[in-house]
Amino acid sequence: MGNVFLNLRDQDEVKEIIESLKIHKKIEKIDLSDVYQRILAEDIYTVIDLPPFDRAAMDGYAVRAQDTFGASEDNPLSLDLIEKLGAGDVPLKNVAKGKCTEVGTGAPIPEGADSVVMVEFTNVEDETVQVHEAVAPGTNVSTQGSDMKKGEQILSEGSLLTPEKIGALSAIGMSKIPVFSKPTVAVISTGNELIKPGQELKHGKLYDINSETISNAVKACGCTPINSKIVKDDYDSIKNKIYEFKDVDIIITSGGTSAGAGDVLRQVVDDIGRVLVHGISVKPGKPTLIGTLPEGEGDIILFGLPGYPVSALMIFNTFVAPFLKEIAGISGSDQKKESLTLKLSRRYHSARGRSHYALAKIKGNTAIPILKDSGAITALSEADGYFEVPKNVEIIEKGEKIKLIPFSNL
Repeated sequence: MGNVFLNLRDQDEVKEIIESLKIHKKIEKIDLSDVYQRILAEDIYTVIDLPPFDRAAMDGYAVRAQDTFGASEDNPLSLDLIEKLGAGDVPLKNVAKGKCTEVGTGAPIPEGADSVVMVEFTNVEDETVQVHEAVAPGTNVSTQGSDMKKGEQILSEGSLLTPEKIGALSAIGMSKIPVFSKPTVAVISTGNELIKPGQELKHGKLYDINSETISNAVKACGCTPINSKIVKDDYDSIKNKIYEFKDVDIIITSGGTSAGAGDVLRQVVDDIGRVLVHGISVKPGKPTLIGTLPEGEGDIILFGLPGYPVSALMIFNTFVAPFLKEIAGISGSDQKKESLTLKLSRRYHSARGRSHYALAKIKGNTAIPILKDSGAITALSEADGYFEVPKNVEIIEKGEKIKLIPFSNL
């Protein structure tokens, strides 16, 4: 009756097989305005000093520090005002002995001046400035290169480009930014019973859940999903649909992977490519298939997920998402999947012999297991994440600590 699982593989073995698959990371240069949430593909070094000139850190008067020595509230010193500068202005006059220039915050420091007296410690009468406080050389001045010297590294390859990092790129004048190209991922749902949301639900039909679920999970991994039409669960339909995607990096199917007579994905991949894995010793998700399809200079990698939505998403999170993040460059960025240490709200039973991924919702500092099978759609809407029960563990007692991986950290 159909294909059988010739070799159920341990999850660690499967992860090693996936890690051995190679896809060359592609790099593209895009406009600064488009780089939000992209992954930097190269180390970035400054090509200018930051700041690029000495500038005023406060509103006040640019002076020679030695001209203010001895100044106090009781003994103000007088300086001649020779020029007024704002941010962006160019000084035209040098500050000589007994002179000063009015400067706004960010204005360049004119030649001859080495410090700024804050406006709060001055009075102005006509073109004379009364200074009531002495300053030392460098006071209230941001010197050229004090933030960063030309040639210093400002960002590292693999950085997720968030607003503050984009600001750093702007500060050094970069307009075209090298980022990793987003890998393209074809998402295919198979099943004779499936229809798209919005269509009339006739007897025996079900709405397709996996297309949108998996497509958005693909986006969260820094890749670009290409969502196909639903494919009938027969050999020619699946084979022809796979052939349509000759230019993608990855194909992800859902459904058609189990050992039933009507499930033909294994046969298709056997005929046109190579099956690397068919069957993983995990629950849910046992009938997962992984293969390669020869195309052009390299192979297209195919992940065949189970049809049940819970199983499909759990297998995606555990096995596929880390691979997609790696080829998208996200694995080296600051987007990390962090687990939460929580206490289990009740005793939990698991079948010995297979690793088990259990859905749970969070309440305070506890994790509440969701006791529904992998075909229960509400399990996904209720779940905040999942935890792993090792294959040699049958019972986790109430109050024991587990590590829950939130779906929000996909």
